[in-house]
Amino acid sequence: MKSIPLGPLFFFILPLVASAFSFKVRHAGHHRLSPRSTQTALRSTTDKISASNQDAGLGPSGFSTSRIRNFSIIAHIDHGKSTLADRLLEATATVAARDMAAQLLDSMDLERERGITIKLQAARVLYRSEVDGEVYILNLIDTPGHVDFSYEVSRSLAACEGALLVVDASQGIEAQTLANVYLALENDLEIIPVLNKIDLPAADPDRVKDEIEETIGLDCSNIVKASAKTGVGINEILESIVKYVPPPPPPTGGPFRALIFDSLFDPYRGVIVFFRVVDGAVKKGDKVRFLASKAEHDVTEVGIMQPNQVPVDCLRTGEVGYMCGSIKDVLDARVGDTITLSSEYKAALAKQKEPKNDEEPITPLPGYAESTPMVFCGIFPVDADQYENLRDALGKLRLNDAAISYEPETSGAMGFGFRCGFLGLLHMDVIRERLEREYDLDLIVTAPSVVYHVEKGEGAKKTVTIVDAPSKMPEILRDMKVMEPYVKVEILTPSEYNGRIMELGQERRGILKDIKYLTPKRSSIVYEIPLAEVITDFFDELKSRTQGYASMEYQLIDYREGDLVRLDVKINYEDAPPLATIVHVDAAQTVGRRLVASLKELIPRQMFKVPIQACVGVKVIASASISPMRKDVLAKCYGGDLSRKKKLLQKQAKGKKRMKAMGKVNVPQEAFMAVIKLNKSSE
Repeated sequence: MKSIPLGPLFFFILPLVASAFSFKVRHAGHHRLSPRSTQTALRSTTDKISASNQDAGLGPSGFSTSRIRNFSIIAHIDHGKSTLADRLLEATATVAARDMAAQLLDSMDLERERGITIKLQAARVLYRSEVDGEVYILNLIDTPGHVDFSYEVSRSLAACEGALLVVDASQGIEAQTLANVYLALENDLEIIPVLNKIDLPAADPDRVKDEIEETIGLDCSNIVKASAKTGVGINEILESIVKYVPPPPPPTGGPFRALIFDSLFDPYRGVIVFFRVVDGAVKKGDKVRFLASKAEHDVTEVGIMQPNQVPVDCLRTGEVGYMCGSIKDVLDARVGDTITLSSEYKAALAKQKEPKNDEEPITPLPGYAESTPMVFCGIFPVDADQYENLRDALGKLRLNDAAISYEPETSGAMGFGFRCGFLGLLHMDVIRERLEREYDLDLIVTAPSVVYHVEKGEGAKKTVTIVDAPSKMPEILRDMKVMEPYVKVEILTPSEYNGRIMELGQERRGILKDIKYLTPKRSSIVYEIPLAEVITDFFDELKSRTQGYASMEYQLIDYREGDLVRLDVKINYEDAPPLATIVHVDAAQTVGRRLVASLKELIPRQMFKVPIQACVGVKVIASASISPMRKDVLAKCYGGDLSRKKKLLQKQAKGKKRMKAMGKVNVPQEAFMAVIKLNKSSE
């Protein structure tokens, strides 16, 4: 037998072995990305969360609220709330570095584009204290800063025991800073002042600290100096939260009760409810009851926000989380409602000796005060077939923003739509854009107006008519009075601009109530001004006159008698109710002239002459006309008899006359918005 040389055989087998080994490695790499391995990785992540929860005293073996801290971040607009929330998530390793992005909690594209927070957002972080080495659960809620979204702030504060008051170290206290502090004090929260942006060259921490103590009366001995942009002072903020924010009250042993502070509609999972557990516990498989709507649903998932939704086994007293229950009706889970367990509700109902129709066996939580709409406008679909889609979209959006109010409205010019109430012009603009973006609707929005009261008669015969649209304003008779809403406007400004602001207040029919010098260089000016004068371009004019240094905050106080008239607009001798507006009698002619001049520029030219008139009653106070587009009918006549040319011109004149009688003028959306800019008193 011949022997086979091993040398050549070795070199022949080696590539085959290497190829097999390479295939095995590639196969193993592919296996690491398989769905089963992904689920294992998710389970391991959940196990880490559970282990951390166990360290914080929230594991299955024991439960304690002593290591839970629920707090909100409040501040004036552009003082760094969202940036501070990003740094807190980063410092606690809640979000991986590769997933980190600026304004992480601002999930809407609209928020990122405008650079403002529109919706409150909650997130849960785990923090190990450097002082005692214990792990704490921190539930933070980032809130908006603009005055139009103050209702979002009030809802978030009701779910917390403490608040971080963020103040810009260069700008100092602003109007919305004071408003948010008052909201926090009404909810009896522990306030921790934070000086942000201390890295700016213009920062003056000592001056702003004294300003906070003198203006608000807060104890600033525990104030934290930080820079959310560079990360300075973040650990000190976390330690202050652990030290000063009180933990939630321990469980009382009573029935499960939770307060809904937010909710949204998911097309796949139905209504998702965000709530704060006040007492008891809820888990997957329970059947819950909403006390206000009396609806009952089976819980399919409970979880926490980190800031993405992470399912957990159970949520107990003091915790903040979310719940899914295949809730399809948006009216079942309303913001401010109380959630209870159906079994405990029925048991408590059975124990009642004499049940009453208006008394619940389980006491509902206080909930929230109803929001008061400041601005009303009509929203109509461009295509009448989208009316039902608009109704559904408003219902789902109201679930996410409880400050919206709406009711059906019919217009002879635009068909079926809705009369909607908002907290301000920015709120109105945001809702309109969300409806168009998120629900793919083409909308026409009429000019905004405020609510007026028309009183008729005296004493027991006195009747009050609510007017939320200029077209609904009746003809004012001798025994009738028009009551307009007044707001208290507080303006914070550098003292050098006091004179300009007082001029602006007088131009807008304001009543000066108070001037305070907070510091030698900073003043607080309080005016009482008609709401209609504030919702136009008052804020823009204020910023212009003070070079952007002033800020304002307003609230409704009462209704007062005013000398007001309805300014009607006629286009081609036909009334245009959506363009009507209510103005003060002294400004009617000025507003009318500006309005018709603006409409002349905005409405496209027609084949016939279009007259535009502004009227008070039957009296025309301003007019303009849009010249017709002209077709040269004589272009084909190079000569010939003059009678032939006259015949062509007469034929054209008859056609234009017929078109003027039968033609329709399409008014663009910009024309409705022109009323917003021009509805103000003459200067």
